[in-house]
Parts: sequence; structure tokens; C-alpha cells
Amino acid sequence: MQSQGENWFVAQHKANSARIAERNLRQQGFRSFLPREEKTRRVRGKFVTAPAPLFPGYIFVAFDKKDARWPAINATHGITRLVSFGREPAEVPSPLISELMARCDATGLFQSTAKLQEGDLVRVTKGPFAEMITTIETLESDQRIWILMEVMGGNTRTTIAANALRPA
Repeated sequence: MQSQGENWFVAQHKANSARIAERNLRQQGFRSFLPREEKTRRVRGKFVTAPAPLFPGYIFVAFDKKDARWPAINATHGITRLVSFGREPAEVPSPLISELMARCDATGLFQSTAKLQEGDLVRVTKGPFAEMITTIETLESDQRIWILMEVMGGNTRTTIAANALRPA
């Protein structure tokens, strides 16, 4: 997964340019990693769920600092700059990247492995109630979860898929 002498670094990309940056880094021979998660947004009055960067504004890039080509990353179309402390780019620990990659599917979509329990506070990540914080009431074996949502001053009990929740 990692070549000899190659380490992972973080690059800041321009607004809405994650895919452009990823493509241009690949064309220059750099490996990149852009973990994403499903996000629900309202678009023209409708709720749309689509992949969005897990770390908005940032992309991971692998390279060997001994390679004279790495300063070209700062001039890559879509990239603002490599995150640095002083003159040297800040290295991201390899175990962190390995763990993130292990929790993503083949397309880079983050798969939550959180163990949810009754009484946990959770954030809804998909659907019309996205970003709402709620409480788990009951867990069922078929990946269906009953939650209590506060709506219009009262508690409403409803069911939701486990993959639409994340610990708050």
C-alpha cells in the first residue's frame, strides 16, 4: 500500500475542487486519498444524498520528501497548498491513513463501524432530518433503529437505518 520512503501528507484544496485536485495529482504521478461520506443537503427544495469529503477542504497525498517533484504539489491546479510547519510539509502518521483506508470501501466512501447502544446520542446523517441530534430508543437486529426526536415541543418515535446515524 505504501512505497519505500513514501509518506502521507495533507494538502488543502480550493473550494469545490476536491475531484479536480485528485485528478491532477494522479496525472502528475502522486497517489492521493480523499475519504468521503454520504451527506444529505437540500437542493432546490428537495433532499439529495450524495458523497461529500469527510475532511472538507483537504486531501491526503503520498510522496517521498527526497523526490524533487513534491514542491510541484503547491502549484497543482485545484490545490491551494501543502499543510506545513515551517518549510517542511507536515507528515500524517501512516497508521492513521491505514485505519482510514480500512474503514472506506473501494470508492473511498467511509463506512461507520460505531457500535450504537440504546440511550446513545446520535446525529442523523441522511434524509430530511440530517444533522439533527437525537436519542436511540431501541435497536433491532435488522439494522433498523428506533429513535426519539424532539419535534414541535414533543417527542416523536420513528425508525431509521443504522447507516444513517453517527455518534454525536
